[in-house]
Amino acid sequence: MQLGVNVPNFGPGTDPGVLRDWARTVEGLGFDLLMVSDHVAVTPDVAERYPEPFYEPFTALSWLAGVTTRVRLGTTVLVLPYRHPLLLARMATNLDRLSGGRLVLGVGVGWARQEFEALGVPFAERGRLTDESLTVLRDTWRTEADDTTIPLWIGGHSAAALRRTARFGDAWHPLRLPLTTMRSVLADHSLPGFAPRIALRLTTAPVDGPDRPAGIGTVEQVLDDLEQLRLLGAHTVVLDPYHGDPDETRRPHAAWQALTEVATHRRTAP
Repeated sequence: MQLGVNVPNFGPGTDPGVLRDWARTVEGLGFDLLMVSDHVAVTPDVAERYPEPFYEPFTALSWLAGVTTRVRLGTTVLVLPYRHPLLLARMATNLDRLSGGRLVLGVGVGWARQEFEALGVPFAERGRLTDESLTVLRDTWRTEADDTTIPLWIGGHSAAALRRTARFGDAWHPLRLPLTTMRSVLADHSLPGFAPRIALRLTTAPVDGPDRPAGIGTVEQVLDDLEQLRLLGAHTVVLDPYHGDPDETRRPHAAWQALTEVATHRRTAP
């Protein structure tokens, strides 16, 4: 099972140098995948969670491709209705080729109503628009001369998201769910693959409770979460060390230390 990291591409502490250091840290620790988030218009509902500067994912990943050599690069998740699907297909194909085939495209329908309004995209139609975009992506890549095969991970855990995963996706990509929820979904649905994003917050004392999100607890609990996800069929797990406070982006070393601890314990585990 491979491990990835969700890297903050936003916030007051994020600049090109910090993004470069994030990439070198993730690759240097032996992680397999570096992913970033997506917003186009940083409207008030977006800025409350993900304030500017917000580095557009295709631009940021194209730049990070040049300062890395091995780590895969992806989006968690790209909001499909924000871009014309033919433009998106071209951008994704170009990034995949420029990076040497390292792109993973995690996608979703989006949630920020004000951002949809700013972009002139009907919020109520976002599910239909997402399905249309996925159809165009699959059809476009199928007709490419080199038969482009960019992995498509489908975010969300609604009934519609699960249907979308089964129809279009290479993997289900749920975000920050308890293990019990993911186990239940996988027991009830036949899905093409499983690549969850979980939190990463290490504590000195164990965190108890059936609703404990995966990835929160002692390093032993987190390692056990990873093992349980492997047993559930996860081929990749993305660790997310960002906990919602934009000031965290000014102190990336705390996240780097947590990632180092997980990577070290995982390498030395029997």
